[in-house]
Amino acid sequence: MTSPDVRKITTAAEAARARAFVAHLAASLGAPEIERARFLTALTAQLRQSLGQGGAELTLTVQEPGPDGGVQVRAVVQPVTLSPEPASSWHLALSCPDPNRAQGPSLPAQRDDTALAEALLAADEETAEVLQRLDESENLLRLHREELHQTNQGVLALHAELDAAALTQQQLLDAERAARGEAEKARRLLTFLANASAVVTASLDHETIVRRLPELLIPEYASEVDVWLFDKEEQAAGKGRHSAAAVAAARTDRPQHAGPHPGDLPGTDDLPPSALSPDRPLLCIPLTVRRSLGVLTLAAPGDRFDADTSLMLFELARRVAIGLDNALRYEQHRDTAEELQRAQLTDLPTADGLHLAARYLPATRGLNIGGDWYDAFFQPDGSLLTVIGDVTGHGLHAAVIMGQLRTALRAYAIEETSPARILTRLHRMLCHQQPNLYATAMIARFRPGDLQVTWAAAGHPPAVLRAPGGAVRVLDDRPGVMLGVPIPFEYTDHTTEIEAGSTLVLYTDGLIERRAQGMDAGIELLSETLAALHEPDLEDLDACSESLLKPLVHESERDDDVCLLLCRTAPFVSSGRPTGTDMD
Repeated sequence: MTSPDVRKITTAAEAARARAFVAHLAASLGAPEIERARFLTALTAQLRQSLGQGGAELTLTVQEPGPDGGVQVRAVVQPVTLSPEPASSWHLALSCPDPNRAQGPSLPAQRDDTALAEALLAADEETAEVLQRLDESENLLRLHREELHQTNQGVLALHAELDAAALTQQQLLDAERAARGEAEKARRLLTFLANASAVVTASLDHETIVRRLPELLIPEYASEVDVWLFDKEEQAAGKGRHSAAAVAAARTDRPQHAGPHPGDLPGTDDLPPSALSPDRPLLCIPLTVRRSLGVLTLAAPGDRFDADTSLMLFELARRVAIGLDNALRYEQHRDTAEELQRAQLTDLPTADGLHLAARYLPATRGLNIGGDWYDAFFQPDGSLLTVIGDVTGHGLHAAVIMGQLRTALRAYAIEETSPARILTRLHRMLCHQQPNLYATAMIARFRPGDLQVTWAAAGHPPAVLRAPGGAVRVLDDRPGVMLGVPIPFEYTDHTTEIEAGSTLVLYTDGLIERRAQGMDAGIELLSETLAALHEPDLEDLDACSESLLKPLVHESERDDDVCLLLCRTAPFVSSGRPTGTDMD
């Protein structure tokens, strides 16, 4: 229809016919079932409401096709009212996609109940079709709901797996972090153990080892350190008393832990708190190697000792015990060797017109047993022989050979007056008895009232002579070969004029030898030091010897022994036989 269709609706039958007409019109225009059912339902409800208010006027209009090619069915319901105020109308539009049906059919001309019944049946068919569509939609919605539920379940399961994976990953990260921490702790403990072991084993002085322990352990591994050595009764950082735990460690030879709470340390016995340290735990570790040397007592740096750290401390104590045992054994041998060495040194005789002074400094490395020696004694004719020598090598064997040479030299000096002939006989003896051992020696012979000194040298560093005015001369005449070198050799005597008040310095190579510079630099330094002395300084030869040693011998460790023998002629030499006697 192109012109509006206006109908008066005053009864239910008219309303039913109008609804049937609109349904037929919408169906003929191809309106979709769902939209058509909604449109008819809304129109029927409005018509029913209008009947209760006295009726209404229904206007139906089919609009011309629009730009999209479709048409619209527009229904307007205008209620009939007796009041002077106009009632508001109701309107609704239905879009129909088929413009070719714009001239939709009208209801059949008959107005009997048969047509109305057919319309109602048609409406039921439409309703059934709509319901079928709704059922399909509900089935589809149910399927979507099931799919959504399954998807949700899958998402939940995925989240659970992700949470489990994240938890597992976190646990792995925590385990890796803990493993790294343990590895770093073990590396740190091993590094400390290696460094501390190097420190305690580098020295052969037990006092140095005991002194270094607190420096190494405080404050990271201990708050206090006490070392109890049974033989020495010395403490590095103790108070002179020993805890019950230390006594128990010494008695049982097992580590002891004393604290308010059990330490639960491996291989350690737990004891009550110590009266000496009631608040902090004590760890007492025996120092045992071959024999029990003492006890190392440590006060905890915190509330307790760590188990891994305690194992490191046990191993460190074992290495400290080895270092202390080596140091104590070395010190015992060193003391014995030094006593043996000094027992073979001669008490210098006293002679008219000649003053003597000597110094012997043992090497600080090794067992301090060397072959350096000095000697001074009278010959039967009243001459005074001064001797200095050095047997190659160190140890008891060198000391024994030195003693043999010293004894043999004194024996030969009874028969021979010449220093050269004495050295020649010593050379033959050493080649015969000790073919693989060598020695150097120098003999200087002073005669009473004679201002000459006769000397001979066997491979020994040259003597240095200082005149009264300060002039220094090195007696560098070519020396003979070393004693014991396997070749026949005859030594030669040399004679040097000396003035009254002159000083002759005999020494071994330990005084002048320098590793990087050789002996020449040392001889030059000795000459300069001797020349720099004042005459009053030379009156006291003991003090003079100290003045010579100070710039030449460093206080640090020495690899070789040092012997120094000073011979000073008096400013006025008296005649006659010296008043001294043979001190042999």
